[in-house]
Amino acid sequence: MTGALLRLDRLDVHYGAIHALRGISFEVREGEIVTLIGANGAGKTTTLRAISGLLKPSGGSIFYREEPIAGVKPHKLVERGLSHAPEGRGIFSNLTLRENLQLGAFLRRDQDGIEKDMQRGFTLFPILRERERQMAGTLSGGEQQMLSIARALMARPKLLLLDEPSLGLAPQVTETIFRIIEEINRAGVTILLVEQNAHLALGIAHHGHVLETGQVVQSGTGQELLRSPEVRKAYLGE
Repeated sequence: MTGALLRLDRLDVHYGAIHALRGISFEVREGEIVTLIGANGAGKTTTLRAISGLLKPSGGSIFYREEPIAGVKPHKLVERGLSHAPEGRGIFSNLTLRENLQLGAFLRRDQDGIEKDMQRGFTLFPILRERERQMAGTLSGGEQQMLSIARALMARPKLLLLDEPSLGLAPQVTETIFRIIEEINRAGVTILLVEQNAHLALGIAHHGHVLETGQVVQSGTGQELLRSPEVRKAYLGE
């Protein structure tokens, strides 16, 4: 693993008078899976939205490949290899599954490569191949989540931001999604994962950070955090 692909330095975000992120600092090194865990409202989604350009920070810095990116427009970040699969999936329900995947490649012009990556998505998520011509809004929750991840991969990201990929899914589907997240990582994509299922997330993460009220309160390897009495009590229901 080489240097930091992404680095947050004392990042602040406000929603009006609400101080949502308070001086957050951490890094994601190339080739890693890094996870953010914490209760609802801790600032996990806000962190991802700030990184991907959907929110403008009120203080601090974000560096991607050693260049400052705070305030850079989202589509410019996609061009530079940063993709975001948001919470709630954000798919276009009135378009077919295939059309959704094509939109994931909207900045690309290499038709052969686009088709190849679409087939790769179908290999990762075989159920999507069967639903290729179906309207995305008619897919199950699990299928929509798979589509969201496959669409983010169509931009050929170096860094993939995943926000709550298991939200509302059955345990069996969640396990499938997590197995595929590991597969995507092994294929060379660095991943920053926000996830409510702390046990699963820490189980696959190289590093993790615990967020509480907009601050990082604990950091370590995935295994260290799984063994931490505070984490076990607060997030693993022990």
